[in-house]
Amino acid sequence: MKKWFKRGCFSALMFSWIFLFSVTAMAQGEETIKKGIYAGDMELSGMSAAEAEQTIRTYVDSLRNTEITLIAADNKTVTVTADELGLNWANPELVEDALAVGVRGNVIERYKKMKDLERENLVYPVMLSFDIQKISDVLIAKCAQYDVKAVPFDLIRENQDFRIVEGRKGYSIDVETSIDKISHYLTEEWDRKACAIALDIVVVEPKGSLEELSQVKDVLGSFTTSYTSSNFNRSENVSNGCNLIDGVLLYPGDEFSMYEKVAPFSVENGYYMAGSYMGGRVVDSLGGGICQVSTTLYNAVLQAELEVTERHNHSMIVNYVEPSADAAIAESAGKDFKFVNNLEYPVYIEGITQNKHITFNIYGRENRASNREVRYESKVLEVNHPTDIIYADATKPLGYIVADSAHIGYRAQLWKVVLEDGKEVSRTQVNSSSYKMVPRSATVGTATEDPQKYEEIMAAIGTSNVDHVRNVITILTAPPEEDYDDDYDDEE
Repeated sequence: MKKWFKRGCFSALMFSWIFLFSVTAMAQGEETIKKGIYAGDMELSGMSAAEAEQTIRTYVDSLRNTEITLIAADNKTVTVTADELGLNWANPELVEDALAVGVRGNVIERYKKMKDLERENLVYPVMLSFDIQKISDVLIAKCAQYDVKAVPFDLIRENQDFRIVEGRKGYSIDVETSIDKISHYLTEEWDRKACAIALDIVVVEPKGSLEELSQVKDVLGSFTTSYTSSNFNRSENVSNGCNLIDGVLLYPGDEFSMYEKVAPFSVENGYYMAGSYMGGRVVDSLGGGICQVSTTLYNAVLQAELEVTERHNHSMIVNYVEPSADAAIAESAGKDFKFVNNLEYPVYIEGITQNKHITFNIYGRENRASNREVRYESKVLEVNHPTDIIYADATKPLGYIVADSAHIGYRAQLWKVVLEDGKEVSRTQVNSSSYKMVPRSATVGTATEDPQKYEEIMAAIGTSNVDHVRNVITILTAPPEEDYDDDYDDEE
């Protein structure tokens, strides 16, 4: 009975104390944080929610100018502030949790919390967060500038021989893993003081090797075209385009783009105005003649049996290769000539212009059988001969004639023929091409005061034959014959 009585009295006293404590707290109005509660090193005892929040935010703000040094490639350093990395207070709910101690929950829980506070302080950690996007922006804008690009091994052809130029390693930031590394360190390990963080740097090995490039010594394909009839401007364009391609090294899998290599077509890039095809006519443009460069390279590529990934024929036939053996490029039409090094070893392109002849040699490692031969045949399927179109111009005098050249139209195919020991073993179609027929057009002057001559020139125009019109013009504009007196006196 005594024990029961004592327990009953103790319980009554505890409930009375808790009741009085609760009434007292309610009487005070706004809740405040109990004694012994901290946020990090900051004591929050007696603070309202607003006061506690302001205290913690002031502390977090004091960290914003803390310097954080990022160690980029080549040991270059970039110093930023915590604010630049998007510093923020990550657990503002701790204020509410602190206020709830000794106030919320059942009576026993509140009592236990209060007794625990008498023995030991309750410390809530002030957690921080950082903006992933801001970290990424800093890495890309400020740290990536110190990335060092890898320099591939290269080949230089000098005095009919090759010299290998060694490559260099490159270094670049691994942005994704560096973001994780910075975020983890600053949120889990940072002592809230100035610090340095080494970024994750990826070592980029140079493309190629001495062993690979030492294999490049055999001529896999070679082709030459002539431009002896070209004027100075066109000749300079052919030479310039050849020089821009000379020395290109393609590793296995690399794709070559003719347009990317020789563009832009500008005076600054070494080009002159010269004839080129456009809209079925020959017009002057910067870089006219560059298609002879791409065509010559195309045929060398075919001989080397590299993989052609894009090729277009000209709109009209050209005279320096057979039909379907050409490769045109045109900026306005989006035409390009592309091919891939589909071989096991690198290939080197040598371009030469000499005595108005352009040659491309493609070097690599010859793995084809010595008894194997490849040749290409042009097969003409259709020929469309041009007609003449003549325009009469009454504003021009009789005798005036200006004619544009005609172009024969073709449909043609290119075939690859493989021979072994001189015997054909395969025949494969390489491409199909269509070339426009362009009529020969002429503008002829008809203005004359002689009705008979007018009728004759109009009749000639009606034949739609430029050559006949030229003959008629020659007759009609010839000077009149003079009369000579054949009588004379013999002197005796």
